[in-house]
Amino acid sequence: MDSQAATVTRRARVAVTTIFLLNGLLFGSWAARIPAVKERLGVGEAGLGLVLAGIAIGALVAMPLAGWWSARLGSRWTTRAGLAGACVVVPLPALFTSPAPAFAATLLFGVAMGVLDVSMNAHGVAVEKRGTRSILSSFHAGFSFGALLGALASAVAAGAELDVRVHLALASGLCAFAGLFAGRALLPSDADSEDERPTLLVRPPRRLWALGAIGFACLLAEGAAGDWSAVYVEDALGGAPAVAALAFAAFSVAMTVGRLVGDRLTEALGSERLLRGGGLLGAGGVAFALLVGTPAAALVGFACLGAGLATMVPVVFRRAGSIDGMAPGLGLAAVSTMAYTGFLAGPPLIGAFAAVTSLPIALGLICACCGLVVLLAGSTTPSAIRERRLAHV
Repeated sequence: MDSQAATVTRRARVAVTTIFLLNGLLFGSWAARIPAVKERLGVGEAGLGLVLAGIAIGALVAMPLAGWWSARLGSRWTTRAGLAGACVVVPLPALFTSPAPAFAATLLFGVAMGVLDVSMNAHGVAVEKRGTRSILSSFHAGFSFGALLGALASAVAAGAELDVRVHLALASGLCAFAGLFAGRALLPSDADSEDERPTLLVRPPRRLWALGAIGFACLLAEGAAGDWSAVYVEDALGGAPAVAALAFAAFSVAMTVGRLVGDRLTEALGSERLLRGGGLLGAGGVAFALLVGTPAAALVGFACLGAGLATMVPVVFRRAGSIDGMAPGLGLAAVSTMAYTGFLAGPPLIGAFAAVTSLPIALGLICACCGLVVLLAGSTTPSAIRERRLAHV
């Protein structure tokens, strides 16, 4: 690679990391202020779950289309469009005081986030292919760091009693401004490899179902923590809004740290032990939070959950790309589809269970998801040689 190409690649890597961070900042800002949106809507857990379902529906519709758009137009264009759309729609749900228009707003929210998520990951793959080692984990660490910043800023905003509409508008404006500069440094539209362009549908073979179940479970738990941790602390435990916002912040801090050291942990423990240990840590943390039932215990519990989940997705994706006789890209695409379905289904599923039981009982579903990861951790064991090679690319 000549010096000019290396400079372009370095700039693109910084740009993709920035876009992941901005995506996390938007999500963290939204997730930590959901209690304020719930209060404006005047709905219970069931009503909030229905409103949040709009995000899942919108994203599930948009994700396959985003892959098609990226293939036809290039991931550079769709990444910039997805980020711009996300900045526009994130404040919209907070503008309404009735569920119907709020649902329409979250539907648009889901569409924008679905397009952005698929496109920025596709562009991240294109940037990685220009280098000599794996860097996708660093992009996801950027998302976690952005979510942490968003949650911390939300805690300050909630403590200062800043109107949620003003807060989300300010966060979106900041991300839009930064995104203008980051988008210019992305790789050209023709940088996407023809043979790796995403397809609309990928049918997973039987051997990938266990990995897909692990991915589904861990991202369901992550999505549930993102949308319900603050609500649990404020509504079920009576915590102050600022303390409630810190629940997602604690989750994000632990996940960020875990992703930063995840590669070293994989080398030291092996992926199977890491999956089982993470599942036990996550289940134990949430169980502790629910059984003790205090805001302080909730902060500790959600931090344990974040640490436990941090390395699961990289491990699962590595295993999906390590199945003998199958192209790595096909395995990764299939497992990613199932995993992100769990992420989108988690929040409305918790809301539905909370409506017929209670929110603390419904959050026990997170423990069940972590337990499923523990049970399935050894179900698909890739060859050690290939796994090590993927870990050190």
